[in-house]
Amino acid sequence: MMSDRILITGAAGFIGSNLVDKLLEEGRYVLGIDNLEPFYDRAIKEKNISNALTNDNFLFRTGDIRDSVFLNKCISEFCPDVIVHLAAKAGVRRSILDPQSYFDVNLTGTLNLLEAMRQNLVGKLIFASSSSVYGNNKKIPFSESDSVDYPVSPYAASKKAGELLCHTYHHLFGFNIFCLRFFTVYGPRQRPDLAINKFTTAMLRGAPVTLFGDGSTSRDYTYIDDILQGILASIKNLSGFEIFNLGESSAITLNDLVALIEKITMLKAERIIKPFQDGDVNQTYADISKAKKLLGYNPVTDIETGLRNYFDWFKSAYLTAI
Repeated sequence: MMSDRILITGAAGFIGSNLVDKLLEEGRYVLGIDNLEPFYDRAIKEKNISNALTNDNFLFRTGDIRDSVFLNKCISEFCPDVIVHLAAKAGVRRSILDPQSYFDVNLTGTLNLLEAMRQNLVGKLIFASSSSVYGNNKKIPFSESDSVDYPVSPYAASKKAGELLCHTYHHLFGFNIFCLRFFTVYGPRQRPDLAINKFTTAMLRGAPVTLFGDGSTSRDYTYIDDILQGILASIKNLSGFEIFNLGESSAITLNDLVALIEKITMLKAERIIKPFQDGDVNQTYADISKAKKLLGYNPVTDIETGLRNYFDWFKSAYLTAI
């Protein structure tokens, strides 16, 4: 049975705002919190939740997960049945330049949230983890039972550490927690710093696209609607402690991705090739058999369909600004 009252951290971001809209469509009561940090234009986040703010079932609070007083106040006043913890400092490459702030937000912030839950007797959490925890795992596809002891960026290490914290609170206090390892999520409202958004914007402007490496690296791109399906199934089935991969279980190389965007936009990309960057992984590919079995997870959006949906949204949202 789906819980009625859900608190979402990072509610104004890409995944968070889409989840807010989906839960409101289902008649749930939602409290969204977000610090609206200027990692990218604050106006984008404000636009993401503009429709939700017109819904009487939605409350929004601006605040930081590093602020324990703020978190305690939100949880004690809203009394959520479940918390979906999406707030994080994102970006593999940037985490190498500023590892301290990444751990401050992603680990200390998560600890603050778990403590606020404990103090307010809330025991159900969905934790957003990442495929980056697998590092350069040679075994394909990546399975939840694989070792994740060799992250290659501070961001990945912070997500692995977050999973460990979640298990600790499950063990000590009986929290029901699912850690969801997202595989390269894309779709409407995707962050402007991510590849598909950057490539699309550049090509529409007639600017070159920058590729790192020889274009052979590959990613398991997961469409936002399929991620939402996995989150909703996790909320419905939340019991005990589990880790799940949420991906499409299909990978595409960087070169093929650019070629597909060219096909969809009917534009030719001028490519600038730069060296492979520290912190990036060679490939990601999700084994989703566990999520299929225990959650009924069933991703249905292939990469071409998802990119066409994304481009349709992009044209309506941004084309006048390009």
